[in-house]
Amino acid sequence: MKQYVIYTRVSTAEQGKSGLGLDAQERDISIYLESFSEVPWEVIGRFQDVQSGASDDRPQLAEAIKVVRATGAELLVAKLDRLSRDVAFIATLIKDKKVRLKVASMPNADPFQLHLYAALAEKEREFISQRTKAALKAAKERGVQLGGLRDKTMKRNAAIQEKARAEAQRAMKVIGPLRQARQTLTAIAETLEEMGVKTSRGGRWSATQVKRVLERHVQAG
Repeated sequence: MKQYVIYTRVSTAEQGKSGLGLDAQERDISIYLESFSEVPWEVIGRFQDVQSGASDDRPQLAEAIKVVRATGAELLVAKLDRLSRDVAFIATLIKDKKVRLKVASMPNADPFQLHLYAALAEKEREFISQRTKAALKAAKERGVQLGGLRDKTMKRNAAIQEKARAEAQRAMKVIGPLRQARQTLTAIAETLEEMGVKTSRGGRWSATQVKRVLERHVQAG
């Protein structure tokens, strides 16, 4: 039987508490197991870190690798950057004969392709960093007050978030009773469309958007 040790990672404590990012990782892993894995299969361990991908201090990853080495199971991650953003770390892991790595979003990738992808991703991040620094330097030379720009951006983002919360509260007046009546997310979306209720961006409702409103309502308490 094929055995897996699953590892997931989110970048901040807030993401870990709210589940942001975890749903997507679990979805990709489930798709891999159901559609690409040898059968039968079983998951013998699950590990999760709430830590930056650039940090080397990830105790749960260390535990996951320890289990993989001891059992011969495969280490399964949703995406390569969930494992690490350090190409040297990934290269070392790939070369480890006691560790077999599978990436759900790249189900058919071999070790060489994973190494190449990691290297390209690292170069892209370096380029983005340099481009950002160059843009900030150019703005500063033109006399732009960068702190002021950040303040304006933060205020604009806060206003957008407040607008989204207010619209979610209005939508909940319809969504709440329907959900309590055990209506599906799709059925609720169809009802909102029939009633002419618009999303925060003026678009059409979908099951995913209804789910987001419910999650936002829960987070707001």
